Amino acid sequence: MIIDVITIFPEMFTHVVGSSIIKRARRSRVVTVGVHDLRRFSHDKHRKVDDRPYGGGPGMVMQAEPFFEAVASVRRRRQAAKSRIVLLSPQGRPLTQAIAQRLAKQAHLILLCGHYEGIDERVRRALVDEELSIGDYVLTGGELPAMVVIDAVVRLLPGALGDVESTASESFADGLLEYPHYTRPRVYRKMAVPKILLTGHHAAIAAWRQRQAQARTRRRRPDLLVRSPKS
Repeated sequence: MIIDVITIFPEMFTHVVGSSIIKRARRSRVVTVGVHDLRRFSHDKHRKVDDRPYGGGPGMVMQAEPFFEAVASVRRRRQAAKSRIVLLSPQGRPLTQAIAQRLAKQAHLILLCGHYEGIDERVRRALVDEELSIGDYVLTGGELPAMVVIDAVVRLLPGALGDVESTASESFADGLLEYPHYTRPRVYRKMAVPKILLTGHHAAIAAWRQRQAQARTRRRRPDLLVRSPKS
């Protein structure tokens, strides 16, 4: 898979794509991640990519031209016949595990990071395939949401995680929050590991974990039970 990010702050991604699971996935060629400076596609001598909004109003609006040219450049470089272009925006659909799973099946993702008062509407109308948000709040720009999307997608790619079953049992994988986990020591500060986990009875442990996942979801996120096939 190839993921390209278009941003005015490419340096923000250095540690994210160079650490942990994403770093390992890149080394093993599970994923290729490219980060591109939008200002390279500015025709202004000061490399500006924003301008005052037509009709007046506060703030500045990111121009359409640099985005169109940046996307065209990335597609030429990747020789990509088809790319999925995602704009990170508070107006987008909330990112979910199901959306991450769908994006993980794409061959090429291009993530656009907005700033200022927003992006020229023509980018949305003619370039973007979908808009995603990571929550009902406003951030300074689309960089942090793009990092979240990258992390959520890359860890789902075959070969990205050492244990192929890891993603199958995580929160939201089956519509429920994940069950509780324990490790050594068996007793810590008078808190003991549940006896069922010490039995070695795999079927009983699986049933216990399912009940715990359902109970935890019911307490913390009852809205998920409406959508869960296992509720």
